[in-house]
Amino acid sequence: MNIRKAEKSDSKYIAPILLLAMEDIIYKFIAKKDYASAKDFLQYFVERENNQYSYQNCFVAEENGEIIGAVNIYNGSDIEALRNPIVEYVRAHYNPEFDPEFETRAGEFYIDSLGVNPNHQGKGIGSKLLVFLINEYVHQNKQTLGLLVEEENPLAKNLYLKLGFKIVGEKTLVGKKLEHLQIGNK
Repeated sequence: MNIRKAEKSDSKYIAPILLLAMEDIIYKFIAKKDYASAKDFLQYFVERENNQYSYQNCFVAEENGEIIGAVNIYNGSDIEALRNPIVEYVRAHYNPEFDPEFETRAGEFYIDSLGVNPNHQGKGIGSKLLVFLINEYVHQNKQTLGLLVEEENPLAKNLYLKLGFKIVGEKTLVGKKLEHLQIGNK
C-alpha cells in the first residue's frame, strides 16, 4: 500500500470515501438526507481548489492502482478561508441561514475526515493513514494534529488514544457533540 498526496484526478474516488466519515454532517449542510446529493456536493468541492475539502488537502491510500482510503487535513489557522467557499455555496443553494461552527483553529493541523473503502475496512488502513500523518506532521514537522470524534464511536476513539492522541476538550458541530483530541510533539 502506498500513501500519497491526492491529485485532482482522484476526486471522484475521494468523495465517496470521505463521505463515509461525514455523511450526517453533509446532510445537515444540504438540508436533506440524500446520499447521491451529498456525494455530488462533496465531489464538487473535492475537485476544486482552495476549500477545506479540496483534493489539495487530501492524502490517499492506494493499492494495486485503486484508492482504498482517503484523509482530509489542513492547517487549523486556515479554517475561515477554506470554509468560506462552502458556506457561500450552501447559503446560495440550500440554506441562507447556514452558519456552522469552526471545528478547528490555529495551533493544529486538523484531520477533518478519514475514510476507508468498505471493501477494505478492518485491514488497518485507517491506522496506517493516521501513523503516516503522525510521522509527517508531528515527528518530522513538529506540528500538533487535532481531530474530533463522536462519543458514540468508541472504536475510533480507542484507536486514536492507542496512537497517542489525548482528549483536550469538547466541541459541537452542526448539533453533534464531539470530543476534541490532539497529538503533538511535546
